[in-house]
Amino acid sequence: MTAAPDTPVRGVEVAVYQVPTDLPEADGTLRWDATTAVVVRARAGGRTGTGWTYADAATAAVVRGLLAGVVEGRSALHPQGATHAMARAARNAGVPGLVAMAISAVDVALWDLKARLLDLPLAALLGTVRQDSPVYASGGFTTYDDARTREQLAGWLDRGFDRVKVKIGESWGGAEGRDLARTRLAREVVGDGVDLLVDANGGYTAKQAVRVGRELDDLGVVWFEEPVSSEDLAGLRLVRRTLDCDVAAGEYGARIEDFAALCGTGAVDCLQVDASRCGGVTEWLRAAAVAAGHGLEVSAHCVPTLHAHLGPATPNLRHLEWFHDHERVEARLFDGAPEPRSGRVRPDPGAPGLGVTLREADVAELRIG
Repeated sequence: MTAAPDTPVRGVEVAVYQVPTDLPEADGTLRWDATTAVVVRARAGGRTGTGWTYADAATAAVVRGLLAGVVEGRSALHPQGATHAMARAARNAGVPGLVAMAISAVDVALWDLKARLLDLPLAALLGTVRQDSPVYASGGFTTYDDARTREQLAGWLDRGFDRVKVKIGESWGGAEGRDLARTRLAREVVGDGVDLLVDANGGYTAKQAVRVGRELDDLGVVWFEEPVSSEDLAGLRLVRRTLDCDVAAGEYGARIEDFAALCGTGAVDCLQVDASRCGGVTEWLRAAAVAAGHGLEVSAHCVPTLHAHLGPATPNLRHLEWFHDHERVEARLFDGAPEPRSGRVRPDPGAPGLGVTLREADVAELRIG
């Protein structure tokens, strides 16, 4: 099927779903017992594109009240133009935060729609440099006891993952001993042949992160994510310059200036980007280019089904995060969610767009807005 150049977007709809966690979960600085997905669907030319973000339910009001009217009537073949228009329309609402997440969900829906109109997988539409992408398993929540942590780590090894990540920075850095004990446990379970990553979610102070990080180096940890707040560029630089393990941040980036600052000030070894937060596929491509201009790789934060298509189209990709929560949610909400094999994931080359369909009737009981 070839879409007409002026195929207009005829409707933008949004729904909110909430999926309980399988166990109580926490990282270094936040606790939760459910994950909320804001799902946008855009229609044009008899096709429907789907996008989503993991955000508060209030994000749906931004889509309905501020963004849908900006997008409807625009060409479905030019998502960049629609996203630029949404950002301009949202100027007085303040783009970072909920507004950026709302723009992201709409942008992803528009890119999915364009790919479906052209009967191409999104990865193929963007142009690929590889068929698949390396992934790392992610979870290891601070609420898990040792038995559950062992079980999850062993399960990842059984599934063929050769990179795993656990949470540290418990209680805003108030439990260093347990952080290091859990990291030692993870190393014991996975052995020396598996890359071990940790994520403090900004829970430490800079000097504290250095002290903890020296012990992480001794354990062969290769990745120290958000050792301090991602807004503390000086702190990130200090940790990066002191330790052997790579320092990563960027998951909260909502503007190109956020990524430029992290890269340009030497704050990170690898830039994290989340297409469900930063402005969608449109801004992912720009953020990856900023990182490339500084000689850096990018790593996708969460949202595995979406990033499975962006990874193959990103020359300077390091890996994708296969996050426990989002893997569960996406398998529950959508038909067609991909499954990694041997530590890599490949989008379905025969499925148009993102290759997923919302299981609307089956998940009606999860809808909260």
